[in-house]
Amino acid sequence: MQPLPSTNPWDEDDGFHEECGVFGVWNASDAAALTALGLHALQHRGQEASGVVALTDPGSEKGVFNAHRGLGLVGDIFGDAKVMAGLKGRAAVGHNRYATTGETALRNVQPLYADFEFGGLAVAHNGNLTNATALKRALVRRGCLFQSTTDSEVFVHLIAISLYANVVDRLIDALKQVQGAYSLIALHHGALIGARDPLGVRPLVLGRLPEGAMVLASETCALDIVGAEFVRDIEPGEIVVIDDSGLRSINPFGRQQSRFCIFEYIYFARPDSVMEGTPVYGVRKSIGAELARESHVEADVIVPVPDSGVPAAMGYAAESGIPFELGIIRNHYVGRTFIEPTDQIRNLGVKLKHSANRPMIEGRRVILVDDSIVRGTTSKKIVEMVRQAGAKEVHMRISSPPTTHPCFYGIDTPEREKLLAANHDVEEMARIIGADSLAFISLDGLYRALGHARRESGAPQYCDACFTGDYAIPLTDLVGHPERVPALLAANGQ
Repeated sequence: MQPLPSTNPWDEDDGFHEECGVFGVWNASDAAALTALGLHALQHRGQEASGVVALTDPGSEKGVFNAHRGLGLVGDIFGDAKVMAGLKGRAAVGHNRYATTGETALRNVQPLYADFEFGGLAVAHNGNLTNATALKRALVRRGCLFQSTTDSEVFVHLIAISLYANVVDRLIDALKQVQGAYSLIALHHGALIGARDPLGVRPLVLGRLPEGAMVLASETCALDIVGAEFVRDIEPGEIVVIDDSGLRSINPFGRQQSRFCIFEYIYFARPDSVMEGTPVYGVRKSIGAELARESHVEADVIVPVPDSGVPAAMGYAAESGIPFELGIIRNHYVGRTFIEPTDQIRNLGVKLKHSANRPMIEGRRVILVDDSIVRGTTSKKIVEMVRQAGAKEVHMRISSPPTTHPCFYGIDTPEREKLLAANHDVEEMARIIGADSLAFISLDGLYRALGHARRESGAPQYCDACFTGDYAIPLTDLVGHPERVPALLAANGQ
């Protein structure tokens, strides 16, 4: 299978890529329009494809499901009035997708929909299942026919073969068989259902519209855009069932130590979101301040690598007393390629995305602040660009610890041998990217910025496996099969 084309061909696949975004609403007028707006706010979580499934007459078996899916950005897919007119209903579920494998085909675009004995069901899933290969093999032996290449379809088949009578019990049966990190929203005639994995690695929040309709979303920024009030986070391992009688909560897994993804705070979440009760923007500024305390160097100006490095750079500048300047300007209109991406054009990629603001850089000692270094190719080009703009010195500061391990829980990262920090120490990395010095925030410093000592009650409060290799959820598909690592990595971001 050929990989999907990158939404941005200029990054040479250097860096963490988005997860996915999910959104659902129950019993609201213009449910599909609200869902499209919610997906627009969650665009940063997935830019390959988007879909909405709407349901007329929620709560009634006479309800009809209407769906539209497309490849590309939310505005391009749902900006047509005719498309929205066809998505009638007072309940809806939507999904933004980022993935790295599978054909450029609508069969891989969520929400997935299937007709069951109990009626129709639409499923939208963010995360990755670490026993998907084993489950798929068993399901195929039972006669299940997979119509897509996403891990998410495993849920559909497990629900289909479950012997329980109602959809909620069937979903619980399915969730007890999967391993991995997920937030999931499902819509059927009788209810809107939300679920998080037992460790709460992936986010999911609950909101309420002024008219009383309930909303589920990956982030609070999606609640804000539709005018919904934040109610609470869905708890790790919790299943919420929203129907005409209200909301009920089920936790079939029992209470476990939460391991929320720490990279949500560093990069993935939108800065105006609140994750697990903590404002993301404030955390990123605190990380920058901690970074300044740990690894400050004399300089004349603090420059963020936009956009993800901006809050951390502000915190660094405030703590260090060095002026903050936008020494790099980002072009927000670089999307899909408008020129055939030859090698020569690819070499211009960073300059198409970022331009040096020479008056803020020339003749100055510059501290660049960015969120991470993955392969190092983009960092190298940015350092080179800043030097060409006349910087006397270029020091790179990173608001995350070194990324030494791949993520198997829903974030697209390269194999370990392609991670710069997995193969080089910090001094070697500085030489490779061309910086005068390089420093990362320490893991303890990151936890301090989040208001925690790293190991309370004997376990980390977050999933930090990309920095430590401490994988909290079993990697079943990899046990005894190291050759499956690239395939499992490619499945991330379902």
